[in-house]
Amino acid sequence: MCGIVGIASHNPANQLIYDALLLLQHRGQDAAGIATNHGNGFFMHKANGLVRDVFRTRNMRSLPGNYGIGQVRYPTAGTASAEEAQPFYVNAPFGIILAHNGNLTNAEQLKIEMFKNDRRHINTDSDTEVLLNVLAHEIQQETRGYSLDPGVLFKAVANVHKRVRGSYAVVAQIAGHGLLAFRDPYGIRPLCIGLNETDKGTEYVIASESVALEGLGFRFLRDVTPGEAIFIDIDGQMYNQQCADNPTLNPCAFEFVYLARPDSIIDGASVYATRLKMGEYLADKIKREFPSGDIDVVMPIPDSSRPAAIQLALKLNIEYREGFIKNRYIGRTFLMPGQAIRKKSVRQKLNAIGSEFKGKTVLLVDDSIVRGTTSREIVQMARDSGAKRVIFASAAPPVKFPNVYGIDMPTRGELIAYGRSDEEVCREITADALVYQDIDALKRSISDINPLLRNFEASCFDGNYITGDISRDYLDRIEFARNNPKPESEDAVRSQLNLSLAQVD
Repeated sequence: MCGIVGIASHNPANQLIYDALLLLQHRGQDAAGIATNHGNGFFMHKANGLVRDVFRTRNMRSLPGNYGIGQVRYPTAGTASAEEAQPFYVNAPFGIILAHNGNLTNAEQLKIEMFKNDRRHINTDSDTEVLLNVLAHEIQQETRGYSLDPGVLFKAVANVHKRVRGSYAVVAQIAGHGLLAFRDPYGIRPLCIGLNETDKGTEYVIASESVALEGLGFRFLRDVTPGEAIFIDIDGQMYNQQCADNPTLNPCAFEFVYLARPDSIIDGASVYATRLKMGEYLADKIKREFPSGDIDVVMPIPDSSRPAAIQLALKLNIEYREGFIKNRYIGRTFLMPGQAIRKKSVRQKLNAIGSEFKGKTVLLVDDSIVRGTTSREIVQMARDSGAKRVIFASAAPPVKFPNVYGIDMPTRGELIAYGRSDEEVCREITADALVYQDIDALKRSISDINPLLRNFEASCFDGNYITGDISRDYLDRIEFARNNPKPESEDAVRSQLNLSLAQVD
């Protein structure tokens, strides 16, 4: 899970990128990076930490140029090492620097192809470095004896689409030439473009979410379509072309449930409006399952569940109250490593207002239930505050399957709903009752806002992996890799590579 931004401006890009990354900070708190292009040279600074901590005045001054890209990162592939912070750079051909949001499902196969056939060395475990080298190789193949122009770039991106599997939204710079952006043929991860008319000409910004465009004062133009590539040259001229054979739009449903900011619009659907709809559909189900008057009060688990909880309470004509106060300086708990750390973090992150619970039957509404650690702690906090009964409702369906397209849910054993019935999950989180959103209702919540959205990437709910390359063996491998991290020594890394090559031969 990451947030990316690319800027093509007539003024210094560093501050614009910084401001955009602040607006995208919710998409990744592990690391941040900015790279700018001035003349034929790149200037880059990246490190682990929040945007405000990574970039100081001296760092900003060392990032000249009117074109640039940036990224905030939470690692879903590779490690949390500062070496894997993005963007990544390769010097040939031309000099290319790239950041991406998503996850390549055939990264290991591509690494071997890079080593054996393309003669390119991958230095980290990051799939972003793999993607960069695939793009660089394809550009090099297309530009032999020819100059770099949009047509050549679009052919290279078309070849990337043929080789790479998984999800990817990309921004890249080519030294002295311009800004390139493209989206995978399934349109899983979001990407949009905005513009700003100035006396010097049009400026462009490409980012993961529309909130980053609007926060910079740019006008939202449109979403980048699945399989499409956009190139903005150093003169500010924009070119675009469809580069995939059979693109289809399948936006990630979890973006609307949890990941995206509510003030963003993704693929023509307001995130806030879809969450209101989730509350309406969840209210219909609760009305069917619970007698009138059985619930005294509706409370959200701050913050992303608030729109659904408000609409649910309104439709059921039940009092809405804020029972939990959130400490905004604690990271997202479902993204934190280790059950013990997550459990401790919940108590630091939320504090209950006891008077709102005492003697009441409380309906707690959360956006989703992933591992269940947070839910269990919250139910206990409600009981400790005097709640008579605790009913737990999820605005999303049960998360039963790993997500392999860029969200950190990679192992089945960590998912509380995997292999359990709703009744068993209810007992695990110690609630008196549990209500999940239905999968069809979730999808309708989004398509009601934009009827053109008919298909969704919802594999964590329904187990349907739309790229068609995810098998049980694949899931077993990523679970093994997660539970058995690679050794860090240089000899061990070399042994791992030699073993992989031997297996292929």
